[in-house]
Amino acid sequence: MPGGRLTQQERQQIALGLADSLPYAEIARRLDRPTSTITREVMRNGGPTAYRADLAHRATERRAQRRRPVSARGPESVRQPPGRNAEAVTEYEETLTTVLMASGLPKMMARVLTCLFTTDAGSLSASQLAQHLQVSPASISKAISYLESQSLVRRERDERRRDRYVVDDELFYQATIASARSNDQLVETARQGVAILGPHTPAATRLENIARFLDFISESITRAAEQARAVLHTKPGPTSTGTAQPSPDHG
Repeated sequence: MPGGRLTQQERQQIALGLADSLPYAEIARRLDRPTSTITREVMRNGGPTAYRADLAHRATERRAQRRRPVSARGPESVRQPPGRNAEAVTEYEETLTTVLMASGLPKMMARVLTCLFTTDAGSLSASQLAQHLQVSPASISKAISYLESQSLVRRERDERRRDRYVVDDELFYQATIASARSNDQLVETARQGVAILGPHTPAATRLENIARFLDFISESITRAAEQARAVLHTKPGPTSTGTAQPSPDHG
């Protein structure tokens, strides 16, 4: 059944598909499953080069057993509003975490960012994150330090003087600008090589072309981010046309 849990036989088919270098979408089509299900299954069980069907099946059974006794978490837990399907939220969190990992984030950093993205308040304390993710405070601290260095989260103090970690409208814009500028050193170094290797040599031409390419990409990303910045400040709720509008304060 497309909506049920993967069977051991399906996991064996996934392993065979990976061995044949099939893309996730093709494996999903053959199993009549969403591509996100296959991607999540592979990424959480070793990745495409280390996936093993029997190990993945046993790991899934262990995770299911650990989840069963968890009926009520403490007051620091991430609470879902009424009417929201907790199981569907958990499945979505796993999918989003997998996608963030595929984009280059380490697993714990992806889990923390997912937790913050899917919380209506957009902010959580370290103890809330640790309890929701069932990890140590040290793991949260390490993940937050990395995410802060990438401009993906920021910290602020609440009324009880506790640190809270926040994702807000501006952080994605700032992270995009930081990413665009991260190539500046490479551009500068490439152009140093042009002078050293000689302006008319093939190696110098190669480095100059790389520098020009990265310059163009950085400028394009920065310009697009500035133009789209207002989208991040769109307020919820329908307008007379049925769509939300950006806040007039930005853009």
